[in-house]
Amino acid sequence: MSEDKVMSDLEIAHNAAMLPIEEIAQKAGINVEALELYGRYKAKIDIGKLVLPADKAPGKVVLVSAMSPTPAGEGKSTTTVGLADSLARAGNNVMIALREPSLGPILGMKGGATGGGYSQVLPMDDINLHFTGDFHAITSANNALMALVDNHIFQGNQLGIDPRRMTFKRVLDMNDRALREVVIGLGGPAQGVPRQDGFDITVASEIMAVFCLATDRDDLRCRLGRITFGYTYERAPVTVADLGVQGALTMLLKDAIKPNLVQTIAGTPALVHGGPFANIAHGCNSLIATRTAMQLADVVVTEAGFGADLGAEKYMDIKARIAAVAPSAVVVVATIRALKMQGGVPKEQLGEPNMDAMAAGVENLKRHVRNVAKFGITPVVSINKFATDTPEELDWLLAWCAAEGVEAAVADVWGRGGGGDGGDELAAKVAAALDSPSGFHHLYPLELPVEDKIRTIVQEIYGADGVEFSVPALKRLVEIEKNGWSGMPVCMAKTQYSFTDDASRLGAPKGFRVHVRDLIPKTGAGFIVALTGAVMTMPGLPKEPAAMRMDVDADGNPTGLF
Repeated sequence: MSEDKVMSDLEIAHNAAMLPIEEIAQKAGINVEALELYGRYKAKIDIGKLVLPADKAPGKVVLVSAMSPTPAGEGKSTTTVGLADSLARAGNNVMIALREPSLGPILGMKGGATGGGYSQVLPMDDINLHFTGDFHAITSANNALMALVDNHIFQGNQLGIDPRRMTFKRVLDMNDRALREVVIGLGGPAQGVPRQDGFDITVASEIMAVFCLATDRDDLRCRLGRITFGYTYERAPVTVADLGVQGALTMLLKDAIKPNLVQTIAGTPALVHGGPFANIAHGCNSLIATRTAMQLADVVVTEAGFGADLGAEKYMDIKARIAAVAPSAVVVVATIRALKMQGGVPKEQLGEPNMDAMAAGVENLKRHVRNVAKFGITPVVSINKFATDTPEELDWLLAWCAAEGVEAAVADVWGRGGGGDGGDELAAKVAAALDSPSGFHHLYPLELPVEDKIRTIVQEIYGADGVEFSVPALKRLVEIEKNGWSGMPVCMAKTQYSFTDDASRLGAPKGFRVHVRDLIPKTGAGFIVALTGAVMTMPGLPKEPAAMRMDVDADGNPTGLF
């Protein structure tokens, strides 16, 4: 390869020298009895066999979020990995806690989701593809539940389940718009009871959310039992426990629930586990992985999906309510190209200098920064450097952050990560933030009525004037109150590209209202999903999917994964 050719993420990953996973485990303080090997470079951790020091204080959490993303993403995972490597390089005992990638976006738009350049978790191709089979287990558990439900209806329907009022769908870890609405049970009496059905993507499944919010295996079983999958003819909720299959679902997830241990290019230990989307679910890695990392390390760097209006808000209002995992520092990733897009520049012109667009687009970053402060934490801005960024553009953004009273640093962790110095300045500012007092608090109390929780989020975080509920959503509010579910937090399902529910409205819009078309109680996960605008729980593929460039080489190695 010529010296002037820039290697792809996959080429960089394949050229990296990985350590045997036993050495990574030893570095992290994981005893060998707790390791379950998946080849030379991957392992699961049996939490029940983990030997921990009795006197160690829990590690502090750094939450990495971002401004509103462009379709290609702004490099949160790359920043997460590069920051963790740089903190480790400075002498800190660090672990990473990341979400697992979904095959749908990998084959659709992203092409890969394990960081980039010299700030990646490895083995990159394994993690991006089937990894240790966690998503397959979650898909199987979800679809086993629905097979058991439809069999119960076919075999006499003792519970009186109304096939017209099912709230749970089958899932597939793929973007497949053709499966959004289907009819099942056709072909005569022997084929089951016909009813309208549909598919969600696996990462939108409530079982994925339960998997990621469970504190241990017993809690997993209890949460699975609390899942409401439909209603009776008398409109009473029917749960998995009513069907009596929570034990079987737990069995299908018994190995998946163990966190996965991998490494970065620089050899920093990383737990990659669970993967709900942040635009249609709560967008955070598993609670078990986060807590395990906190038990092992002094600093845990984790990530929440999409912009701070989605993943970060849900981390702090949903995940951090269940266990003591509140962040001590928050990083908001910004890029020059995202500022330009939020300022009205089309994607194909983002590499061209445009200070006016940056000045307009920085309003989006400002809203995200101020939103994080509403949780009692002043964030650090990480400017993820791209090759097209000019010194003048980077200096302008640094000056803007200084004028706003926000610490900021340019991070060249794509090109100078992997233990290099590209994230040293960012790491120093984050370390200082970790040592500063934190006044973390949630955005709203759980005692608020559901509609007021939604109103608080859309007004305080999105900057909306208010919220409009459809007739079905209003009926669902009455149902939620009647069934005693109003004390749960809210998980907003909204486009990631805009503060509004309209993906085309970029920047920091004002004078709008958010439209809630339906509410779905997730009684196992313990939150209520508010579906806004036209957001889909089963995405579709783009006109030219990333899969078109993928293949395997003569040695059977993947190609085209970025």
